[in-house]
Amino acid sequence: ANIAGATTLIRDIEKEVSLLRAEIEKSRQGFGFEEGSPELKKLLEENTKLQHRLVILQRACSNLETPNNSASMSRSNAIMADLQQVFGDAIGKAYPDLNVPCVIAISSMAKFGDYQCNSAMNIVQQLKLQSVKSTPREVAEKVVQALTKHEEFIEKVEVAPNGFINIFLSKLYLEQGIANLLKNGIKPPTMERQRVIVDFSSPNVAKEMHVGHLRSTIIGDSICRFLEFLGHDVLRINHIGDWGTQFGMLIAHLQDKFPNFQTESPPIGDLQSFYKESKVRFDTDEAFKKRAYECVVKLQSGENSYLKAWNRICDVSRREFQNIYDRLGVKLCERGESFYQSRMVAIVEELKQANLLEEDEGRLIMWGEDRKGIPLTVVKSDGGFTYDTSDMAAIKQRLVEEKADWIIYVTDAGQATHFQTILACAQRANILDKQKHRIDHVGFGVVLGEDGKKFKTRSGDTVKLAELLDEGLKRSMDKLLEKERHLALTTEELRDAQESVAYGCIKYADLSHNRNNEYVFSFDKMLEDKGNTAVYLLYAYTRIRSIARNCGGDYATNIQKIIDGAVIKLEHEKERKLAKTLLRFADVMLLITKNLSLHYLCEFVYEISTTFSEFYDSCYCIKKNKQGEIVEIHESRVLLCEATARVLGKCFDILGLKPVDKM
Repeated sequence: ANIAGATTLIRDIEKEVSLLRAEIEKSRQGFGFEEGSPELKKLLEENTKLQHRLVILQRACSNLETPNNSASMSRSNAIMADLQQVFGDAIGKAYPDLNVPCVIAISSMAKFGDYQCNSAMNIVQQLKLQSVKSTPREVAEKVVQALTKHEEFIEKVEVAPNGFINIFLSKLYLEQGIANLLKNGIKPPTMERQRVIVDFSSPNVAKEMHVGHLRSTIIGDSICRFLEFLGHDVLRINHIGDWGTQFGMLIAHLQDKFPNFQTESPPIGDLQSFYKESKVRFDTDEAFKKRAYECVVKLQSGENSYLKAWNRICDVSRREFQNIYDRLGVKLCERGESFYQSRMVAIVEELKQANLLEEDEGRLIMWGEDRKGIPLTVVKSDGGFTYDTSDMAAIKQRLVEEKADWIIYVTDAGQATHFQTILACAQRANILDKQKHRIDHVGFGVVLGEDGKKFKTRSGDTVKLAELLDEGLKRSMDKLLEKERHLALTTEELRDAQESVAYGCIKYADLSHNRNNEYVFSFDKMLEDKGNTAVYLLYAYTRIRSIARNCGGDYATNIQKIIDGAVIKLEHEKERKLAKTLLRFADVMLLITKNLSLHYLCEFVYEISTTFSEFYDSCYCIKKNKQGEIVEIHESRVLLCEATARVLGKCFDILGLKPVDKM
């Protein structure tokens, strides 16, 4: 009967749509009315209303034809998006002549519901422009009257005197949302799949990675994990500095120190010292300096023995970089400046042909469309290329050859002006089309020491990243031993917990701060087990994970079997609060898509943990007798714990944290 009724309704709507199209065509043509006549004006107004009515009808038709469409359940898995659709439709129906954004916000207090629609004031202001008087409350009541398809999604709505519409989500919606999460997994919000290139980390060959590379590596990796979860096709690029004049002095020094480098891999133990030795010789020995310049020319002309020497040096660096990436669990595709050598020649020629280069004191420069800021130096006065040249070649390669829809550069905030100029020049050269491509510079502030100054060693040197990670391992083991975890864990479990805490606290301390700001690096604060720290969250996750294990039976060994046969019931206020928090996951994902700021995810993770603590303190999951034997398991609550662990686990995965089952 329901299907027959829906089919009849669809046919009726389709007839009305057909009639409306004819009416719209009539009103559009105007049938010979003179320009500016009252009749034409009236027809045009009618046309606008008809167009809006048509959109509503087409949407209604589409909704009816969608399989499994109920009057209730959300068509996405993001609560905010669902509410915006429901209330956006109601606003459009109540005020078809207005173009008003639907503003949905989380309520600040439980008595004001779970969410609020705050569009009434905006509507009042727009009505005022049309000389229509109304109050926010009257507007809100009209919007509420126009609500459709929300009964099982929204339990009730209340209009406040100031026009806010307080929205109370239905218990059934929350229960089905948690059940869906457990049965079908944690799904990303629906969006169009894009080809995304993320350029991050980017150390220089022959120099050790230092704390300055930490933020780019951690933030870049987390952004990639986030975008991969959303279903995008992500290419992680490590734009290393593996080309340039410094390789002349390195090759000349290699030839002198390890003459057998062509047949034997040179045992360069400390590449940093090797670099410093070659730099001293370059600065003090004129004959060596001359040889170094000759080596650069021969390398750039592609002479085999010089390419081999260059490769030997790059290999030593590559191994050191990879050791850091393996420890942090970061994957990258190396594509250094050398990759773009032939493309640099091509881009310079292309820019010359388009008359986009200007001569300036012997060098060739390029301005963006507005000629603001500092121009790019595309060719130096000696004919050599610069970082600007390689960045122009890189953006073209990525947009044209890789067919990227979206490029993200993760560097310190100080490079913002440089990337603005690169984008302006790429636009001027018709390489970049802002209508088709999205480009983001994800900038970040510097890392400070506890003295509030730039983070350095006591001797004033830059902090080496490998040494920082070693210090983290030492500190985390000290913390675990202090808590006597070595008495409860096996040697392997203790090592896993040590690495989880050490690398997790370094990553989380970075990601939990707004990336635009500087942040103070403090192991003492990172390793605190209270507050918004990785240690607190990793411990919380481990405790939540242990709840199902402690139930024994299928709860411990095959919880999916329990899930498949269970019915989720949320009777207690704290159960519902936790469920509402967990179901905001997709909305947090949508928020991060806009600004690529991962501290929002950290705030969400901390909120889940604190909300779970409230729930666990108020709602028993397992009842035991005086002998410590289990006498009752509250199935629905244990499964809510499992849902919490799964959402936290997915958040940790995006943040690059590696939780362990025992800690």
